[in-house]
Amino acid sequence: MNPYKYAIDVQGLNKYFGDKHVVKDLSLQVSRGEIVGFLGPNGSGKTTAIRMLCGLLTPDSGTGHCLGYDIATQSDAIKREVGYMTQKFSYWEDLSIRENLDFVARVYELANRKHVVDEALETLGLTSRSSQLARSLSGGWKQRLALAACMLRHPRLLLLDEPTAGVDPSARRDFWEELHELAASGVSVLISTHYMDEAERCHKLAYIAYGNLLAQGSAKSIIQTQGLYTYEVRGENLMNISKFLAQNDAIEQTVIFGSTLHVSGKNPQAIETILEGHRYTAIPTSLEDVFIYLMKNSKDNFGDENV
Repeated sequence: MNPYKYAIDVQGLNKYFGDKHVVKDLSLQVSRGEIVGFLGPNGSGKTTAIRMLCGLLTPDSGTGHCLGYDIATQSDAIKREVGYMTQKFSYWEDLSIRENLDFVARVYELANRKHVVDEALETLGLTSRSSQLARSLSGGWKQRLALAACMLRHPRLLLLDEPTAGVDPSARRDFWEELHELAASGVSVLISTHYMDEAERCHKLAYIAYGNLLAQGSAKSIIQTQGLYTYEVRGENLMNISKFLAQNDAIEQTVIFGSTLHVSGKNPQAIETILEGHRYTAIPTSLEDVFIYLMKNSKDNFGDENV
């Protein structure tokens, strides 16, 4: 077995599409059995980065290893040992769950296909639905099928590109239980997501905006690093209050959450002075507050989606 310290260990990765600098000096480490959330607005280079890590794209510059293999020269070895789950469901709608998995196992030339497929069906709770056509599956069950296909070769690293987009909360919760079981068994996971509840379930986070990695670490450390103080304002006409407060330089951002307004900034004394006369309470800055702040302060310098 190829020895390695980190499942992912890359430094200074860059990727251009024409004159567009899509990924800029990306450095990232993912340990064994670690779930790392990859976050950022659409068009920020998350998918491009993931494709470089799994050997589907070659970096224009930078160095690194994935499962101990060089990402520039050993992409074929990486492809054999990494499970990659794309944004869109990419299996065959007119085949059953079992037929899909059997076909993938044949493509991989796996020995003892029936046993391998049966094991994947059992692990992901798909046995009772194994004869159901893929086209009739809900988003959550399609997601399980895609994950089962990824797991056929028992990969040591999963690269998951927004796997739960459009999936209901219950199915997302079940999916994350599966991920944590896999991580407990030593599988490493890099997962891109837009859901803050999912981000908080990761061991570590990496936030990329328009090609630049702006923050990485635990959710707690990222929140602390930004140095934001947040207040919850209640009252009527929150939109008007938001517009008024946003004109003040001490207010970094205002965001309406249902019947409350979150007001954030770096100087708590100045904010409290501005909020005099309003009903407000100091609250802990949330991960969502921080990511809205990071997104607002990052610059979209190319503007294309799905990169």
